[in-house]
Amino acid sequence: MKLERFARDCHDILKADPGPVGRRKVCALLEHALRDREFLETCVNERTSERHILYEDPELGFCILAHNYAAAKESPPHDHGPSWAIYGQAKGETYMTDYERVAEPHDAQPGKAKEIRAYKLVPGVAHLYNERDLHSPKREGPTQLIRVEGTNMDRVKRARFDKV
Repeated sequence: MKLERFARDCHDILKADPGPVGRRKVCALLEHALRDREFLETCVNERTSERHILYEDPELGFCILAHNYAAAKESPPHDHGPSWAIYGQAKGETYMTDYERVAEPHDAQPGKAKEIRAYKLVPGVAHLYNERDLHSPKREGPTQLIRVEGTNMDRVKRARFDKV
């Protein structure tokens, strides 16, 4: 599968159904693409930066990104603000933790989040996080991902959350 075809298929799916059902279809499409060696080789490699936008849809605004992490990295609990994201594991493993909101952020104070489940993303697996879904990734070594975001997160201010 070529990136252009993947982007067009994502566009068609999300145009027909931009909600959770359409996103689950994009998630399944991403899992299919993650099994395509040629797709992965053209999208992400060791020279890819930690966050590289491969495609930004001019009509719907969703983005397809490649992520290459050369070493261990962990992120605190977060959501994607008013957007959603699909994480697709291409290489290595990502340990994900999902959280429930205990307290919302207020003024300059971070919100509070309680762990509810932990699981591992392995190559070929994609996972959908809808709006307000709190999660945190942890990578213990080199990893590569393909991610689809509902909007370009470079333009979105996100709230901070602390674990409780």
